[in-house]
Amino acid sequence: MSDRIYNVLFLCTGNSARSILGEALLNHFGSPKFRAYSAGSQPKGEVNPFSLEVLQKARLPIDGLRSKSWDEFATPDAPKLDLVLTVCDNAANEVCPYWPGQPATAHWGYPDPAAVEGSDEEKRRAFEHTLHEMQRRIQLLVNLPFNKLDKMALEREARAMAKS
Repeated sequence: MSDRIYNVLFLCTGNSARSILGEALLNHFGSPKFRAYSAGSQPKGEVNPFSLEVLQKARLPIDGLRSKSWDEFATPDAPKLDLVLTVCDNAANEVCPYWPGQPATAHWGYPDPAAVEGSDEEKRRAFEHTLHEMQRRIQLLVNLPFNKLDKMALEREARAMAKS
């Protein structure tokens, strides 16, 4: 078995909800084979409190989660990315920075739980639903035979997961 670690970046516009959930989920379920990061094109500067709440309720670590710009991952000293996943439609349609190493890319769109209006309970349910949907895809991702996938196969598999 390879000791290689696959770096995955979850992108969303604000980097406060969906991309944060993806980072936490993959770091939990994908360790030690994966290292996940998240970023936004226009980061809010803080993680949505409901993101942190649902992650804690699911007993997932929240240490180190922060809202940050995707510019941090476009520098020469940034981690070499193997896969970039956009998780909101706005980020998928934006012109992304150049990613060193030209990683595989895919779009996993999810409705924005932070946009849900209503009671705190309704908002909480929206975040929980998004967390469960993302967990389903992430568990498929971590079970791929990475040692047998090249970049094109990885991209094809990740994009197919968006349809499941």
